[in-house]
Amino acid sequence: MGSPEGSPARGDARAGTMPQPDVVPLKDREFERFRHFIHERAGINLAPHKQQMVSARLQRRLRHLGLRSFDAYLERVFEPDQDHERQHLVDLLTTNETYFYREPAHFEYLREHVLPAYRGLGLQVWSAACSTGEEVYTLAMVLADALGQGDWHILGTDISRRVLDQARQGLYPLERARHLPRAWLERYCLKGVRAQAGNLLIEPKLKSRVKLEQHNLLQPRRDGERFDIVFLRNVLIYFDPPTKQRVIDRLFESLRPGGLLFISHVESLQGIKTPLVMIRPSIFQRPSARRGAP
Repeated sequence: MGSPEGSPARGDARAGTMPQPDVVPLKDREFERFRHFIHERAGINLAPHKQQMVSARLQRRLRHLGLRSFDAYLERVFEPDQDHERQHLVDLLTTNETYFYREPAHFEYLREHVLPAYRGLGLQVWSAACSTGEEVYTLAMVLADALGQGDWHILGTDISRRVLDQARQGLYPLERARHLPRAWLERYCLKGVRAQAGNLLIEPKLKSRVKLEQHNLLQPRRDGERFDIVFLRNVLIYFDPPTKQRVIDRLFESLRPGGLLFISHVESLQGIKTPLVMIRPSIFQRPSARRGAP
């Protein structure tokens, strides 16, 4: 959607190729409006030093729309009939960088200490900010390897429709799978050939065990829906304390008694009021009548 450098020749203009407008720099007050929008919409707290990142991510969108300023774009975004554009803005402002088998200690803990108790039983797992799907498909590999074709189900959600569309494709550069055990790579992934050389495709049977939905973490899940395991990693660091409290309260409501919440090793629940009990750093449990980790 970008344009080549320099001005087009007159012949190009007559042929219908029009120059795209230059976008003026992002002003501080405009950045504050974007900060307010994404905080109200998704709870994300954009730090002041993210102003250049926001400008870079939105420049191409403004050119595509033929707009010359961020003010003009903001006016469009807040028009009543621009729900689609507001969602597009959420997609552009949310950070989605991940890879397979990230923070492997969590998956190893699942295999060794949690999943054996679920053999022959039903298991509901929620990847609550699944981004482009690497985490949710890693979870599927762990469960398939430990539980076979048992009664287990995985839900992956994200606020961004764009990343969910990528997750539904299940197509990834091989580089993102460099940390996967080789046996899993061979068992659960198809290697791309010809035009897809250098990529992998999630094996269809494994992919069918994963359900993907759009969901805002500030909103409750469906009434009565409960999970045994919830992953919410590398997300809380983008929330201010009140928003973090609200999200953790929502997640607690979605955990079954005895269920586990996994957050990133670089995150904590310090300062959060919650009945969740830490059973080891970054792993928390909703108390049940039977105390102790699964």
